[in-house]
Amino acid sequence: MFATVRRYEGIDSSNIDELTKKVGESLAPKLSKMPGFSSYFLIDTGNGVMSSIGLFETSTQANDSTRVAAEWVRDEKLERILQNPPKVTDGEVIVHKTTNGAVKA
Repeated sequence: MFATVRRYEGIDSSNIDELTKKVGESLAPKLSKMPGFSSYFLIDTGNGVMSSIGLFETSTQANDSTRVAAEWVRDEKLERILQNPPKVTDGEVIVHKTTNGAVKA
């Protein structure tokens, strides 16, 4: 399993609700249809920062999700909200614990 973490900074708090709605209505469904999709999370960390985590089966699929997210920002004309490019971190998930207690390492 591979994860992609995108950190968006400099988001005006007045735009959080609009961004959250658009992510839920169009980006998350788009990502969920991608090959290898496992899960997606959007996190409001406060102070104008939002982060997302996407989990995919392969590194290529995880990297493709960043391209899809960038295209989505352009298509939805969200450059006024997401004025700064995200800081992207990706890599293999080496420990994963589920609610059923299973630990995969």
